[in-house]
Amino acid sequence: MKVLTRGLAPLTLALLPALAWAQELPRGHYALPEEGDVIGAVRTIDAAEEDTLLDIARRHNLGFEEIRRANPDVSLWYPGEGTEVVLPSQFILPDAPREGIIINLSELRLYYFPAEDPSRVETYPISVGRDGFATPVGVTRTTVKVKDPAWAPPQSMREEAAARGEPPPAIVPPGPDNPLGRHAILLGLPSYLIHGTNRPDGVGMRVSRGCIRMFPEDIESLYERVPNGTRVNIVDQPFKAGWDGDTLMVQAYPALEENEASFEPVLNALEILSGAFGNEEPPIDYAQLRQAVESPSGQPVAVLREAEEAPRAPQADPAPMEGIYEVIEVAYR
Repeated sequence: MKVLTRGLAPLTLALLPALAWAQELPRGHYALPEEGDVIGAVRTIDAAEEDTLLDIARRHNLGFEEIRRANPDVSLWYPGEGTEVVLPSQFILPDAPREGIIINLSELRLYYFPAEDPSRVETYPISVGRDGFATPVGVTRTTVKVKDPAWAPPQSMREEAAARGEPPPAIVPPGPDNPLGRHAILLGLPSYLIHGTNRPDGVGMRVSRGCIRMFPEDIESLYERVPNGTRVNIVDQPFKAGWDGDTLMVQAYPALEENEASFEPVLNALEILSGAFGNEEPPIDYAQLRQAVESPSGQPVAVLREAEEAPRAPQADPAPMEGIYEVIEVAYR
């Protein structure tokens, strides 16, 4: 039996000659693997004296929560010259048809599969609706693209602002104070847009009232190339699994606050992994899996175990164990 790769160590920039092709692609662009579900690579860089962690994130196509989770011990505002910063730039593609735009809410990330180039995928960090203003899941399409849009604050925002004694104008014209930025792509869902922002530091967080926000440079790029009528699939997949060659990788993110009470991370993960193996019992390293889903960092983790590591039923219990759930129950009893 082939020995499967386990774990994933961050790569330094000095060790990336094999990934030189990635440097030649535009920001956020990746070659789709001929087989498998994983794109990109985890890397590390050294911070410069003037860098904040948010500066580094934006330069490397990452959002606020992504860079913070990958570097929990690094100062957000002053990493310090020479500090090693992990760039979590490896992604398992969402479990959805690879067509048009896919927005994964828990991941805070957008994927675009351009119809004119089926060998490529693009991915960008986003902001989505905060608790109480959740971005809805479902399938819709892009409708109209607007450059330099005016913004009409919604009634709920106007009422909140009035209660604070700060009534907003009925219309905010294009310009630096416009929260939609310079580009907006309207969706078939009424009142929902994919747009830029005048506060880019918030990209990669749940801070909007339901719309999808992007870095100004990212929405400008999409705006120029995404045709009207493009399919948009909004999903919520806090746990993803996919193949990278012979290695089964998983990637876990914190569940949306409003779903935490009804979400069982381990059971959800086991159901997804069981589906990847059909009728066979998946040879999963359950300790690794449990660590990934109970401490969701967004980092990709290999979870296959070698054959000799297979858990065995206790000798005192002669009854055969059937199925993945019984195995995990015994392993953690």
